[in-house]
Amino acid sequence: MKIRYFDHAATTPVKQEVLEEMLPYLKEKYGNASSLYTLGRESKRGIEGARKRVAGLINCKPNEIYFTAGGSESDNMAIKGIAYSNKYKGKHIITSKIEHPAVLHTCKALEKHGFRITYLNVNKDGIVDLENLRRAIRNDTILISIMSVNNEIGTLQPIYEISQIAKMYNIIFHTDSVQGVGHIPIDVKNMGIDMLSLSGHKINAPKGVGALYIKEGINIEKLIDGGHQEKDKRAGTENVAGIVALGKACEIAKRDLEKNMEYLKSLRDYFINLVEERIVGASLNGSRKLRVSGNSNFSFKGIDSQSLLLKLDEKGICISSGSACSEGNGKPSHVLKAIGLSDEEATSAIRVTFGEENTKEDVDYLVDSIIESIRELNS
Repeated sequence: MKIRYFDHAATTPVKQEVLEEMLPYLKEKYGNASSLYTLGRESKRGIEGARKRVAGLINCKPNEIYFTAGGSESDNMAIKGIAYSNKYKGKHIITSKIEHPAVLHTCKALEKHGFRITYLNVNKDGIVDLENLRRAIRNDTILISIMSVNNEIGTLQPIYEISQIAKMYNIIFHTDSVQGVGHIPIDVKNMGIDMLSLSGHKINAPKGVGALYIKEGINIEKLIDGGHQEKDKRAGTENVAGIVALGKACEIAKRDLEKNMEYLKSLRDYFINLVEERIVGASLNGSRKLRVSGNSNFSFKGIDSQSLLLKLDEKGICISSGSACSEGNGKPSHVLKAIGLSDEEATSAIRVTFGEENTKEDVDYLVDSIIESIRELNS
C-alpha cells in the first residue's frame, strides 16, 4: 500500500541533497570540532559554513546563530536564558495561549521560580490583539514571546507590529518560528526580532538539530554547563553532521521559498475547497487568509478525530489531530479551545499539512478517503 504523507508540520523527510552533504561528516570527516588537528578543523569549518547558511535564510550575522538540539531546546534557551539573566530587572513575561508546549511549559516552569506570566487571549482566527498586548505590559516586563506561525491552525501573527511594541517599551522580543522559518519570508532585522527559534526537521533536515538566533548585544544565562562550545552559551560536543545538514536545508529553503509557498498554497486551497464542497458538517479552523501556505485544519461534526485518523491510517494516509508533541494525550487541543471551539468541536478536528512531494491526485485520494472513513464511522 502506498503511504501518502500529509503531516509536514510534525516532521519532514530528509532531502537527498541534505543527506549527501551530511554523510561525509558521519564517515570521513568525523573529527571533534574542538580538536586542533586537521580532522577537527574540517568539522569546525563545516559548522561555521552551516552557521552562515542559517544566517542567510533569516538575514542575520553568522555570530548571532547558536546551534541546539531542536526547537524545544531553542525555546527553553531563549525564555529561561532571558528570565534568569534579567530577574533583577523584572520577573514578568508575556506570551499567548496558543503557543507550542515548548513555550507554555517553559513559562509554567518559570512560574515555580517566582516569575509571573501573562497568557494573552487570541481571536477566533488565533491572532493576538495588539491592544491587549499593550495593556499587558508592566514596569517589570522583561520578555514578550509570541510564535510566528501556529503549529496547529497555521495562523500568521503580526510579528513586525509586536516587535515595534516591544521596542517601544525596551522589552526583548522572542518568536518561536519553528513553523515559520523556511515556510514564510523571515528577516529578523527588518521585522525587529531579537531572538528566534528554529528546528531542522521542519525543513527537511534530520531530527535533533535546531538553532537559536540571538541579536548581538543580548545576553542570556546558559542552561548547559560544561565546555565552551557555541561561544560559551551551550556546552556539549557539536552534532556536526546534523548542523551541516541544517545549513544545507536552510540554503535550499531560501532558494525554493517562493516556489514552494505558491505550490503549497495551491494544494491547501484545493483541499479546503474540496472539503467544503463535498463534506457536510466540515468547518475550517483558523484564518482563511492569514495562515501558512501548507496548513489546513478542519472539524467534522459528530466525528472523533482519533477514530478518523485510525481509519485513514488503514488507507495509507498520515495526518494528525494537532501538535505531534500533544498527540494521544486525550485532551482537547489548547489551541482550538483558545479560539472558541467546544470540546466536541476540538476533538473532531484534524490537521492536514502539505509538502512539496504531495500532488493534487494525492489530495483527491485524501478527500475521498475522509468521506469514506466518515461514512464507515457513522454506519
